[in-house]
Amino acid sequence: MIIDFKFREYPGLHRFFAKLLMADPAAQALIADAGFVLPVPLAAERLRERGFNQSALLAGYLAPGRVSQKILWRLRHTSPQAGLDRTLRQLNLRHSMAVNPSMSQAIRGSRVLLVDDVMTTGSTLKACTEALLEAGAKEVNCLVFARADADSRPQ
Repeated sequence: MIIDFKFREYPGLHRFFAKLLMADPAAQALIADAGFVLPVPLAAERLRERGFNQSALLAGYLAPGRVSQKILWRLRHTSPQAGLDRTLRQLNLRHSMAVNPSMSQAIRGSRVLLVDDVMTTGSTLKACTEALLEAGAKEVNCLVFARADADSRPQ
């Protein structure tokens, strides 16, 4: 189901996964406390390939009307993370995320909730968090609906 959601945008799966997340009181609190709810951005090339950003679909259902895809930018297309080990994932994402300069004042001092679908090593969330903190966010929390086992990746 996760692969279908991530790569094929099967109708309804983002609602299903969001409802699972919202059943958790800790997730509810993170959503309620966030000044900004941001999906992990896709590079323009990847967005064209897929036709959708699965993290944006999920975030939009979790926090309708409070999601922005204009604050956090992916600056460049990176190689797919699948199949890379932790070190290569971090190198792949180095300097790949930034806060939109026109939004940096708004983000300063705010609580941000990053939403992604699957976390493997945390490299993507780390790159996003670093960009947000560098721009002045007070706090960044992350919410994902699945955690992949880094050791089970295809080689």
